[in-house]
Amino acid sequence: MLYLTDNLELAKEWAVCRPNDNNGWVHTFELDTTGLDIINFQNINVLSWLAELMKHRDADKSRRYSLLSKKFIKKYGIETNHCDVIVGYRANASYFYIAKAFVRDEIDIDLLENLLSLGGLGIQYCIKSQKAYLQLVENENKLISVEYNQYNEKYNQRDVNARMKMKELINSDKNKLNNVFSDLIRGDE
Repeated sequence: MLYLTDNLELAKEWAVCRPNDNNGWVHTFELDTTGLDIINFQNINVLSWLAELMKHRDADKSRRYSLLSKKFIKKYGIETNHCDVIVGYRANASYFYIAKAFVRDEIDIDLLENLLSLGGLGIQYCIKSQKAYLQLVENENKLISVEYNQYNEKYNQRDVNARMKMKELINSDKNKLNNVFSDLIRGDE
């Protein structure tokens, strides 16, 4: 799989978000979407995106998460194996914080979309099929060198700000906790 963004500043940050201090590169691609099966989670219920996240990554090691995430995925998950490209919120560690808090009933469902857009962490495009790779063309004339010291700090600061904003919203009066994860799962029992 290859993860891309259409935001140049985010691409520069992602190019150097590693713990080493090496400079990175931003590659520019064009994708011919003709005949590709593309699912855009921005146009679907946010619960389906969280289910997709839970399918591929463990946000928590607890028994509760292990048991309930499977039920959640069964109820809200969308079949994506046939997709060539998946578009959705960037699935970095900040979003795992949201998934973990959500499964712990610490977040009202009404806040989810707002939480996922906080901090400008961006939208990513996941190129997942051979067909999509074959329709992806790199523009080698637009290769950009990225200075580690400049953009790694920006990446870290964006992540810190996003987490801070998320925690503030979760702890605010806007988080009524009237409609939480357990309420969604309880209907299946």
